[in-house]
Amino acid sequence: MQTVLNRIALLSMVIMMAVTTGCEKEKTTETPFRIIQASEDLVIPDAVALPANLPGGNVRVATYYAVGVQKYKAQAKASAPGTFEWVFVAPDAKLYDGTNMEVGTHGAGPNWKLTGRIDSIYAQHFAPMKTAPSNNAGTIDWLLLMPKEGKTPSGIFSSVTYIQRIATNGGKAPTTPPTSVADIVDVPYTAVYRFSKKKP
Repeated sequence: MQTVLNRIALLSMVIMMAVTTGCEKEKTTETPFRIIQASEDLVIPDAVALPANLPGGNVRVATYYAVGVQKYKAQAKASAPGTFEWVFVAPDAKLYDGTNMEVGTHGAGPNWKLTGRIDSIYAQHFAPMKTAPSNNAGTIDWLLLMPKEGKTPSGIFSSVTYIQRIATNGGKAPTTPPTSVADIVDVPYTAVYRFSKKKP
């Protein structure tokens, strides 16, 4: 009888530990929902903040969390023959919304497209470029972009006037230079993208 009770007690302890561990893991899991929510509390540097556009201001159209890579390739350094440097090629990422659903892609252009829908937008830099360094080492800059000239946004992006890249993590080119012009590298990164428009 004592052996049975001991086994029951041991089983109860194992179950309790499993439940506790599961709860702790759930609390610390970084989901798109949590990251997007946390990004709302970030202080946006002036360099990449939205213009006031008074009296109407701006309104948010959409916010997505991107998970993917920043692609780089090698090119010869003009200033030092026989050596190479990394140059940016394009992003390649999946987009997630605030319900943790995968909803689209972010790729070369740069562009953002929602899966199975007509919603898409291409972007370009302002002149001069609007960038702000991230506080995290090895992390790509925050950006403020505009819709690309000659490319008409569609769907929910049709009235977008600003695209912000914030809350970046990773994605910067390696500090070690390439050894051959054929070298390529994909650097993992995440970011939050905000799409906003001027309020009428």
